[in-house]
Amino acid sequence: MLKGKCSVVTGASRGIGRAIAKRLAKAGSNIVLNYRSSEKEASELKSELEDMNVEVLVYKCDIQNINEVSEMLKAAKEKFGKIDIMVNNAGITKDTLLLRMKQEDFDSVIDVNLKGVFNCLKEITPIMVRQKGGKIINLSSVIGLIGNAGQVNYAASKAGVIGMTKSLAKEVGSRGITVNAVAPGFIQTDMTNDLNDKYKDEIKKNIPLRRLGEAEDVANLVAFLASEESSYITGQVINVDGGMVM
Repeated sequence: MLKGKCSVVTGASRGIGRAIAKRLAKAGSNIVLNYRSSEKEASELKSELEDMNVEVLVYKCDIQNINEVSEMLKAAKEKFGKIDIMVNNAGITKDTLLLRMKQEDFDSVIDVNLKGVFNCLKEITPIMVRQKGGKIINLSSVIGLIGNAGQVNYAASKAGVIGMTKSLAKEVGSRGITVNAVAPGFIQTDMTNDLNDKYKDEIKKNIPLRRLGEAEDVANLVAFLASEESSYITGQVINVDGGMVM
């Protein structure tokens, strides 16, 4: 489905990003595996992906720094000749109630989750315009749609990603580039593993499918949006949430 393509996945060493990289590799895409600090996990994932007979470039880059993003994409183009798919997945949380939230808690989440995505969009767009095509997939969250107590910073960042997605889709659609957002709900990751069972049971009561999602559920949608099968879909926000938000 994606044989010979080149996919850049930010924040790919763990969690949802790791599942996305594996799913795209399974579909035949070569992978640029971005990480910021998890070098060991990134190296282990590289070996896993290479066992799928794809080429992998591991690249350490802080997406908050637009110069580092530019160098990463330059290295990707030098290795693979093109960049077909850009998955903006990297993100952080610093949850607390607004009354307790420090300025730096707000700024750091916005800098990574929103400005970081902007940096990636800013650098990948001219590349895809010159190529006359490409797929951009931004990871948002259902929290960006409905909000959540204790996540004012995270909700703001993910709502901003949705706004950027729709705006850029209108700007580059005529150039053969699609831009979509994926909004996961509660997904079983290291982050949700820290929640106590009682709280998880309460969450499940509000999910029609009565379970938390798996990272692979998100990765499967990303793979579809990265493929030619989604060529007439752009500017959309698609929830992967078991029906929690309708």
